[in-house]
Amino acid sequence: MSDNIDIFLNRVAGAAEQSLLVKMTLSKPVQKHDELRNIYVKPVLIKEKRLFAFTYHYERRDEVKNYDVGQMLGVLKEMLPQRFLNAVLFTVSEDVTLLVSSKGKATLQTKKVQECREPDLEHDKQKNRLINPSNPWWYQLGLTTREGKITADMQHKFKQIYKYAEIVESLIKPMKFDGTVHVADMGAGKGYLTFALYELLTQRLHLNVDIKGVEIRPDLVLKINEIIHSSNLKGLEFVESSIEAFRLEKLDVLIALHACNTATDDAIAKGIKAGAELIVCAPCCHKQIRQEMERSGKVDAITRYGIFLERQAVMITDTIRALMMEYYGYKTQVMEFIEMEHTPKNVLLVGKKTDKVPDRLLISKQISDLKQRYGIGTHYLETLLH
Repeated sequence: MSDNIDIFLNRVAGAAEQSLLVKMTLSKPVQKHDELRNIYVKPVLIKEKRLFAFTYHYERRDEVKNYDVGQMLGVLKEMLPQRFLNAVLFTVSEDVTLLVSSKGKATLQTKKVQECREPDLEHDKQKNRLINPSNPWWYQLGLTTREGKITADMQHKFKQIYKYAEIVESLIKPMKFDGTVHVADMGAGKGYLTFALYELLTQRLHLNVDIKGVEIRPDLVLKINEIIHSSNLKGLEFVESSIEAFRLEKLDVLIALHACNTATDDAIAKGIKAGAELIVCAPCCHKQIRQEMERSGKVDAITRYGIFLERQAVMITDTIRALMMEYYGYKTQVMEFIEMEHTPKNVLLVGKKTDKVPDRLLISKQISDLKQRYGIGTHYLETLLH
């Protein structure tokens, strides 16, 4: 081992023992195809004991392990330079960079810093998380281990859930509610997004809630209600019902994510009729409009191709949904739910109720023009609302 690597390790040990270590990174894997891409290190305080959290960033997952000073130095000796060629130590007063060439030559660079730094001992930044994977329901739902670590095969699913929580927080946070927030999650399925919504509203935004997860499959309803009961989650319940048959008493927020075909329209109609302040839908399947277009025989240079006909049907279906919500006094927007690499069902249709009087004649004409152009007789949502 070169002298400069020894010097770097000694600087790490000194900074750790004197509580001067702010953070540290290890990067540039020796093997270009190494699944472990880099390591991030920060001090944490756990049960009154100062430790060092190592976050191992793999290609498709993260792992976190906590070490004391001795263990940390042991890991660094194993990693430098056998696994990583670059390391940077950030202290309260300076940055120390270790660079190892492909031939094994190690150089050391030191840079004084002007800004005021101090170690952040908060463990895992859980207070700032929208969703906390260590909550027991995530393990029971199959997304994490007992220790609260996201399983490798659920990394993409959790990313989708987290993105959903970010969007919903941005929509709900500016809103004012009078007392308990009444929420219906239509077609709640396995409950991932329903639990994320519950956690966001209660633990992040500190709201009182009455959330109903509406799901037609009795086995899922039974399983999810058992998890809710064992986790003692007040204000959350799954109800066995179709979206069409579900009866609403009071509603502030309606969620319908990936409700198939016209079930999305059933959900939107219920939200509008109940006067929901916020409607959030991620539509799934658009068979009704596509079949109307096919029956009409009207084709153009785009819809003559099957795959483009499908995509056009999707856009027309959701455009008319958005226009219908505007007709009933909602300000609408369409946004990307999650990157296409994670799911093709990536459109989020949002409606926020406003006091602005809509131009219903103009909206009706826009809907009529679309229907006429593509040979559409009736959009299912129209039949529900008229």
